[in-house]
Amino acid sequence: MEPAFPLPRSGPDAFLAAAEPLDEAAAWASLCALAHGGRAAARLRVDPCGTWTSEGGADKGASELLDLYACFLVRRGARPTVFAHLGQSLDGRIATESGESTYITCPANVDHMHRMRALADAVVVGAGTVRHDDPRLTVRRVPGRHPLRVVIDTERRLADHYAVFRDGQAPTLVVCAADRQDRERMGEAEVAPVARRGETIDYEAVVALLAGRGCRRIFVEGGGITVSRFLAQGCLDRLQVAVAPMILGSGRPALQLPPLTALSQALRPPTRIFRMGADVLFDCDMRPSA
Repeated sequence: MEPAFPLPRSGPDAFLAAAEPLDEAAAWASLCALAHGGRAAARLRVDPCGTWTSEGGADKGASELLDLYACFLVRRGARPTVFAHLGQSLDGRIATESGESTYITCPANVDHMHRMRALADAVVVGAGTVRHDDPRLTVRRVPGRHPLRVVIDTERRLADHYAVFRDGQAPTLVVCAADRQDRERMGEAEVAPVARRGETIDYEAVVALLAGRGCRRIFVEGGGITVSRFLAQGCLDRLQVAVAPMILGSGRPALQLPPLTALSQALRPPTRIFRMGADVLFDCDMRPSA
């Protein structure tokens, strides 16, 4: 493992960098710069374990920001880092039966998703998320650049009138099963085929496809079926679950994995816990080595 873009400790601005602690705005600018190969402000460094240091220190808001996001900058070999997020109610629902999900989680968690987009090279959603939410998948609530937008539409059932295929705000890719590719473009989006795996597609092939396009960090934003398939095929490095103080009583479940025969088969990943407005965010390390 190598540090994520370590910066030199010499130069005419070294003294200035150490003179004042990072504030929240400077910390976020530094994270974005490190994520995309730029030069970070105030000499921020991230070691191979995701621990950050700053020669000037950091105030409370900046420290909280760096504690949450610094680990996502670490490169572990040539394979992209794949992280996912789900926002759910206390009873494990991500939407009503009709698909309404805007918004189960609080505004602070919505800001968080935009930060995750800004740090990622690609943001991935399934066809159901596009059909129900018509999301733009751009970075708007925080400073940052738009990632590549990726829509997984295995059977090529979506029409091309949705915003991601028409607005031209960011490059967009539609991924489908190889035997369902009937065109090369969908509106302004490119269509890319991948191999099937059982009743769905090979999600490791999706990761490889995005790696071939220069993506180092892949953010799987939803929905529950798409995140579940990435997890079931062993493609997730981290899984975030934001739990909102809300009870739906019915609706669409967050994760759907093959049935267990014993509790000993349950996944018990190392987990960090963060308060995020009214919600609680569980950040789980899903790597086998963890």
